[in-house]
Amino acid sequence: MVPRYSRPQMTALWEPEAKYRIWFEIEAHATEKLGELGVVPPSAAKALWDWWATNPTIDVDAIDAIEAVTKHDVIAFLTWVAEQVGDEARFMHQGMTSSDVLDTTLSVQLARATDILIDDMDGLLAAIKTRAMEHKYTPTIGRSHGIHAEPVTFGLKLAQAYAEFSRCRDRLIAARAEIATCAISGAVGTFANVDPAVEAHVADKLGLAIEPVSTQVIPRDRHAMYFATLAVVAGSIERLAVEIRHLQRTEVLEAEEYFSPGQKGSSAMPHKRNPILTENLTGQARMIRAYALPALENVALWHERDISHSSVERFIGPDATITLDFALARLTGVIEKLLIYPERMQKNLDAMGGLVHSQRVLLALTQAGVSREDAYSLVQRNAMKVWESSGALSLLDLLKADPQVIAALSPAELEEKFDLAYHFRHVDTIFARVFG
Repeated sequence: MVPRYSRPQMTALWEPEAKYRIWFEIEAHATEKLGELGVVPPSAAKALWDWWATNPTIDVDAIDAIEAVTKHDVIAFLTWVAEQVGDEARFMHQGMTSSDVLDTTLSVQLARATDILIDDMDGLLAAIKTRAMEHKYTPTIGRSHGIHAEPVTFGLKLAQAYAEFSRCRDRLIAARAEIATCAISGAVGTFANVDPAVEAHVADKLGLAIEPVSTQVIPRDRHAMYFATLAVVAGSIERLAVEIRHLQRTEVLEAEEYFSPGQKGSSAMPHKRNPILTENLTGQARMIRAYALPALENVALWHERDISHSSVERFIGPDATITLDFALARLTGVIEKLLIYPERMQKNLDAMGGLVHSQRVLLALTQAGVSREDAYSLVQRNAMKVWESSGALSLLDLLKADPQVIAALSPAELEEKFDLAYHFRHVDTIFARVFG
C-alpha cells in the first residue's frame, strides 16, 4: 500500500486492528452457537461479548509481541484475548482451525472492499453520464487505427465508456457474491469437531454465504475470479485514460485534464500542461492487472491445503482494492473537470477536406448503378489527392470535377452526401440503449 495512492475508508479495512476485530467476531459468534448446541457453556460467549462491549481497543503491539514468540498469528491473537477475558476464553476456537478464521476474515474484507468499489463506480458512472448528456450532439471525429474515420459525437464516446463501466459494475457485484463465503469446517473441512450449524450461524451474522466444500480453506478459484475482475475494471479505466491522453496531445487537443491555478507541468518548460492524472491511471491499471496473475497461481494448492497462497494475499488483498479505489475516484475527478473543446473538434473534423464523408459517396455511387469496385476506385483516386495535399484540396470539389462521378451523381446529390448531421440520426437510439 502506497499512501500517495490510498484513500482512508478503503485503507481502514486492511489495518491490523480492523482484521483482529473481524477475527474476534468470528470466534465470538462461533462460541455463541457452540453454547446453543451445548458443546461449550453459554457463559463463554457471554464473557467474550461482555469484554468486547467494555474494551473497544485491540492492542496490536501486544499481539505482535506474542506472535514473535509463537510464530503463529492466530494463536497469538487467541492468547491475547484469553489474557483479557479470563478462564471462559478457553472455549474459543473449539473444533476450528486457523483457516476458518483467516479465510472467512478475508472474505469479509473483500466483500466490504467491494461495497466501496461499487460506490466508487456509481460516482464514476454519474460523472460520465453528466458529461455525455452535455455533449450528446457535439461533433467530433471518430478514429480507427488513430486515423480519421467518420464523424461521431463526443457524447457517443462517453456513452461507450458509460456502457463499459456499467458492465464493470455488474462484474463487481458478481465478484462480491463469488468471494463472500464463510468456512468454519475445521481441519481438512470435514466438520469432525465443529457442527455445520456453527458455520451457518457465523455466515449469517457476517452476511456471508456458506462455502459448500472448504477442504479447510475456501477454494482459491473464487479469489482468482475476484482479482481477475479487478484487473478487467482496471483495463477499462486505462482504456478511458488513454483516450483522454490522446485527446490532450498538442496536435489533437480536443479535451484535456483540468489545469489548476498554480499547477506546474514541467520543471524545465513553463508552457507544459501534461496529462499526469491519466498517465498515473495507466500506471495504476498495470499494477492492478499484475495482482491477477498471483491470484490465478494460488488456485493450485497441495492436497487439501498449504499456505503458499497466504503471503500472496497479504499483498494483493490490500494493494489491489486500495489502488482500484483510488483509481476510480481519480478518474471520476478527471471526468468531472475535463476541459472539452468543441471548436477544436470541429476544426479537426474539417482538417482533411471532407474525407470523412467518403463512404457516403461510395454507397451513393453503388446505388446509382456503379459497381462497388469502380465506385471505390472513383472515390479513392480523388480522396488520395486530398490526403496528399494534407486537406488543402476539397474532396467535394474534386468529385464535382470528375466526369465519371458526375455521370452518376449530380452536384446537388454529392453535396447532400457531405451533410454532417446525417451521421447523428441515431444518437438518440444509442443513448436510449445505454442510459435507458
